[in-house]
Amino acid sequence: MKTTLKVGFISFAHGHAFSYLEGMRKHPQVQVVGIADEVKSRVEHVVDQYDIPYYEDYKELLLTDIDAVVICSENAYHYEMTLAAAEAGKHVLCEKPLGISVPEMEEMIQVCQDKGVQLMTAFPCRSLMSVIRAKEAVERGEIGEIIAIKGTNRGSNPGGWFVDPSLSGGGALLDHTVHVMDLMHWFTKSQVREVYAYAATRFNEELQVDDAGMIHVKFENGVFGVLDTSWSRPKSFPTWGDVTMEIIGTKGVVHVDAFAQKNEIFSDEDGKGSWEFWGDNMDNMMVASFVDAILAGKPVPITGEDGLRAASVALAGYRSREAKQPVALYADRAVQR
Repeated sequence: MKTTLKVGFISFAHGHAFSYLEGMRKHPQVQVVGIADEVKSRVEHVVDQYDIPYYEDYKELLLTDIDAVVICSENAYHYEMTLAAAEAGKHVLCEKPLGISVPEMEEMIQVCQDKGVQLMTAFPCRSLMSVIRAKEAVERGEIGEIIAIKGTNRGSNPGGWFVDPSLSGGGALLDHTVHVMDLMHWFTKSQVREVYAYAATRFNEELQVDDAGMIHVKFENGVFGVLDTSWSRPKSFPTWGDVTMEIIGTKGVVHVDAFAQKNEIFSDEDGKGSWEFWGDNMDNMMVASFVDAILAGKPVPITGEDGLRAASVALAGYRSREAKQPVALYADRAVQR
């Protein structure tokens, strides 16, 4: 069994890459041995600070003896980068959403399986203590059988390539559905079979993508879900989203506020309020779960299939918006009824 994992990073287009890098650097069994990014200015400070080899072309990084890669590129490039990594025999931790089309995601999963490498989707919210404790309460039967789940993931507009549909694949509905939809799948142990969604540009009319959305789902086990997704928060909002869930059961209700572990600070000098999160670092815990699984030769805890299921719901939401009616999901494919 390997005792050290050599990890490379492909693209820092997504800001989460910096947090994942810190998580990898803190893991005692990881060596970060390369960073590839076609835009050197994005990574120059970390390359210099930590003395990590830099590659302009990620394919050159894949020629080295690394064991795994973390992909944090624009959404549109997850597909080609994951396939290239799998062909090179490298395990993959891929930023969410896993992809921007169902066929692409299915091929990513299949190629990784064929090449004997693992594919994990970056869903760090499963590592939040409030989420873990709520899952344990549900597993103990404290609220009975789940009837419905109401969730939110509302953040601020990230700008940049996120608002370019050719690179992002969608707006807030895609960006902010996948995290909480993965949690809904995880809690219900069921898959979405019907989607009805609304998505529009409500906060910035100049955008080419939606910045507000509501997605309603029906799971195959009968559970109903609704999720409020938007980029409705101002730039001063302290996180990328306010991940919450209200899980309604036959015997009770569990409310989850994923980022409630915080200190609120009101400063006359700054002239505004702010807060500091003091809870467990979900990115560090997610990264550690990936590393530990690869080193132990065990399945990763959040698979490519999990990423496919969550993203498929968001993509079906766009179909529903165009059709102005519910659409059905069969075998992880969105099919209009």
